[in-house]
Amino acid sequence: MDLTLRGTVLADGEHTYEQIVVRDGLIETEARPPAGAQTIEGWVVPGLVDVHCHIGLGADGPVDEDTALSQARADLAAGTLLVRDAGSPVDTTWLQDRDDVPALIRSGNHVARPKRYLRYYAHELQDVTELPKEMGRQARFGDGWVKIVGDWIDRAREAEADLEPLWPFDVLAEGVAAAHANGARVTVHTFATETIDDLIAAGVDCLEHGTGMSSEQIRLAAERGIPVVPTLLQVGQFGQIADQGAAKFPRFAARMRQMYENRYAQVRAFYDAGVPLLVGTDAGGTIAHGQIAAECQEMVRAGIPPQVVLAAASWSARQYLGRPGISPGAPADLVVYPDDPRTDIGVLARPRAVIRRGQLVD
Repeated sequence: MDLTLRGTVLADGEHTYEQIVVRDGLIETEARPPAGAQTIEGWVVPGLVDVHCHIGLGADGPVDEDTALSQARADLAAGTLLVRDAGSPVDTTWLQDRDDVPALIRSGNHVARPKRYLRYYAHELQDVTELPKEMGRQARFGDGWVKIVGDWIDRAREAEADLEPLWPFDVLAEGVAAAHANGARVTVHTFATETIDDLIAAGVDCLEHGTGMSSEQIRLAAERGIPVVPTLLQVGQFGQIADQGAAKFPRFAARMRQMYENRYAQVRAFYDAGVPLLVGTDAGGTIAHGQIAAECQEMVRAGIPPQVVLAAASWSARQYLGRPGISPGAPADLVVYPDDPRTDIGVLARPRAVIRRGQLVD
């Protein structure tokens, strides 16, 4: 299918076009519209990117292939055309050759410890000293990313239970080095303040959630250019999680409630300090797929300008992940909107057209 896209084509924060042509699934910026091509008008954006998404994961752990396919298609219909899957208990490589789902960058399995993460979600290590070997293995299994769980509640401590780091610094640093040696970057689930210093010192590449980061830790992340994925839809559930655990785990519940109440101020502090921000819904588990627009709206609610959020959800994320946006010869993974999302982020919930590899998505 040949297409002519006219209006305002937002290639990135600096370059725009008045028109592009989609021919044979690729973008042409200088071509004349082919005869008989369908014309779509509006604001054209590189396909949106969900950098924290879990295809193949449900509330109770792994899901079957039909469910995983439905999850991926829900993301696609919402305008998400590239997913960094931030840990899945199933092998989703079979999705990567399909045109009816987003392009998929896999991080392999979550890596955690027994009873120190959600049941059936992660590959669990009985011996913490096995972390470097496992991170090297996951690096070879994934697509250039490894995902580890940095902290979680230790339920064995009962009334004293709280968020605590899972890994001693020496094995953590060795694990990060092993992933890097195998050509992968490392991203880490982290809620707790106590975990961040070791993660930064170990040289991790990305932080998921970051709800407990202190002002000094935020400054260090900004200084070293370490992105944070705020996952505000997920953090918006912290109040409910606190209520459920208050009777048995009062310390943990108090901390979760405080992070919930501070969630918008925390994300604004990331932005004010210059921390690179990326957009991730944390879909899978307890979050439904296809909510990239809602996550973007939450970030704007936190005080991030719409144009910054749009970049974080599209061209900046693509550049960070090493995938093309709108440029001559690039795959035509595009979304067209009826109005300008740089001024009204709510427009992301109303795409006029979603185009995957040059084909209109129904």
